[in-house]
Amino acid sequence: MADNNTILEKLEGLVARFEEVSTLITDPAVIADQKRYVKLTKEYKELGDLMEARKEYMQILSGIEEAKDIIAHETDPEMREMAREELDDCQGRQPELEEHIKLLLVPADPQDSRNAILEIRGGAGGDEAAIFAGDLFRMYTKYSETKGWRMDISSVNEGTSGGFKEIICSVTGDNVYGVLKYESGVHRVQRVPATETQGRVHTSAASVAVLPEAEEFDVVINEGEIKWDTFRSGGAGGQNVNKVESGVRLRYNWKNPNTGAVEEILIECTETRDQPKNKERALSRLRTFIYDKEHQKYVDDIASKRKTMVSTGDRSAKIRTYNYPQGRITDHRINYTIYNLAAFMDGDIQDCIDRLIVAENAERLKESEL
Repeated sequence: MADNNTILEKLEGLVARFEEVSTLITDPAVIADQKRYVKLTKEYKELGDLMEARKEYMQILSGIEEAKDIIAHETDPEMREMAREELDDCQGRQPELEEHIKLLLVPADPQDSRNAILEIRGGAGGDEAAIFAGDLFRMYTKYSETKGWRMDISSVNEGTSGGFKEIICSVTGDNVYGVLKYESGVHRVQRVPATETQGRVHTSAASVAVLPEAEEFDVVINEGEIKWDTFRSGGAGGQNVNKVESGVRLRYNWKNPNTGAVEEILIECTETRDQPKNKERALSRLRTFIYDKEHQKYVDDIASKRKTMVSTGDRSAKIRTYNYPQGRITDHRINYTIYNLAAFMDGDIQDCIDRLIVAENAERLKESEL
């Protein structure tokens, strides 16, 4: 019963806060403060989920008490039989609901609900690494389609034999960062490259970085200090793209609050033929870049506390191997191996992500000692 009491105590402690937040989000002064309002509506939703779970949990506990009481005192065999069924049903649902509540009680990463910036770069392995970076991009494109997310490419540098030396895009949709953050790290491929004549298996790599996209009010940028240049987009652009100066380049001097050093940030965007759109995307990338840098300290703090964390930590760590001769995928963080490489490369990566989420949740529960 101690466990029940602990869970109920924790839930009871949140009732007053839920009522307070419910009132606050209707206050005109709060609504006018956009940053605070967004934060509070998010908290309201999270607390609302806990209140729903609390209601169900209390119903189960009282159902158990009532059923036990009937079994102990009722003489009618039919009533006792019904009470036994009710007791079995409630006791069967109780542990599952307790696990669900424990997870709800562990504070989620506040960035999970954000959109993301996805950056894929070919690493060691030259042309073959660029081709593999292209394969990964296709995999994420297919996966995003299944989730109903939208991908917008903001910058691309194609490989000489196909694929990409580097491709950067924004991914918008529901809870994008919370899902895609598990993909950050080095992805290693073992296969016979198309460029290989002897049929030997080569190993090459591509790195994936997933950053939470910054909201406008997360980062203070003095737009007057941005230096803008325009240029003609290069490459095979057909009729119009090479003749019009639609590409934009921004330079911005930013003081790193963690080191005090002033750094020049250079961002180019050639994605669309519409210069204002390219400017907008370059600005969005600047915000995300600064946000990511400013939050790196926060991320490092988490990583140092959670040495075994699956979703944060060293972006240079090798997280997954794609072995083509064996048709095998291995995720090194959770010792997960499957032999459906073709489907995986076609965007069927949800099972792997689900297992990473389960592993991370187990760690978060251990940490919070619930």
